[in-house]
Amino acid sequence: MPAGETETRTEAPAEISATPAVTVIVVSYNTRALTLEALRSLLAETDMAALEVIVVDNASADGSADAIAAEFPLLKLLALADNIGFARANNLAAKMARGKYLLLLNPDTVVLERAVDRLVAFARAHPQARIWGGRTLFADRTLNPASCWGRMTPWSLFCLASGLKALFPRTGFMDPEGMPDWKRDSIRHVDIVSGCFLLIERALWEELDGFDSSYFMYGEDADLCLRGKRLGAEPLICPDAAIVHYGGASEPVRADKMIRLLKARVTLMRDHWPSWLRPLGTLLYRLFPLPRMAGYRLAAAIRSKPSDRSQFETWRSIWRARRDWLAGYDRSERR
Repeated sequence: MPAGETETRTEAPAEISATPAVTVIVVSYNTRALTLEALRSLLAETDMAALEVIVVDNASADGSADAIAAEFPLLKLLALADNIGFARANNLAAKMARGKYLLLLNPDTVVLERAVDRLVAFARAHPQARIWGGRTLFADRTLNPASCWGRMTPWSLFCLASGLKALFPRTGFMDPEGMPDWKRDSIRHVDIVSGCFLLIERALWEELDGFDSSYFMYGEDADLCLRGKRLGAEPLICPDAAIVHYGGASEPVRADKMIRLLKARVTLMRDHWPSWLRPLGTLLYRLFPLPRMAGYRLAAAIRSKPSDRSQFETWRSIWRARRDWLAGYDRSERR
């Protein structure tokens, strides 16, 4: 263990099985209140005899590590001296895991009605899938569709870049990645399970060597699932395993977040598209901010709303940063 990188704060509780069925990994970063709520719900709604929990705190500045240690002194806690990113933090915890399954659980979630137990039982009943996900809800218990996705294709990217997806948000033909015409209320194979609530065989995780750590934030779950499918995995959604996932609720587009998302998507395109298609993908991404800039500029001129002007400035900042995000992630950071 590199000096100064991590500190193990606590040990596993004696009451948890020596051979747990599932190891739950929670990576936190400046989400103290949410992380505590997530852990409370996890422990209250899960069979403790079959559970191992590893929490990695990515050098939070809000006292998360101390609060977790104080309220849950028996959980395994790794308090990191530096923020090493979501992918590397999960990889670090997975090396310590003892469960047959690994469950990646976001800190901004609430486990509902034995969701983890249900998902593990579902995995045992459908072992051929090797990767499983559940149903995610917003805080008001309406559907949060971001529990799973379709793979990125030239058509889906064209719809996204051109604005067709925004114009027809409830049409699966215009949004094949988001699958908006499916309420996540039936068992269904998908391309990508979101890393907010992702169950995977530990054996498959190890075969894949975990997350590609060059994906510092966003995209690592899509890359993992797509690589898993190459090895025969068939990711499957269990509609009866539901959690609240606060993230992804409607919020204004922020330049810094969108730049990270675009950087991840460009990297996914280059990693998973054939070489002859990548120039088309790069062109579509280059054009991506332009219709949004034009739309908000026109709206600002017509309606004179500060929010329209603000969104125009946001998309102009994204456009100006295109050289950064079109380069994708730094591949020298890959393990």
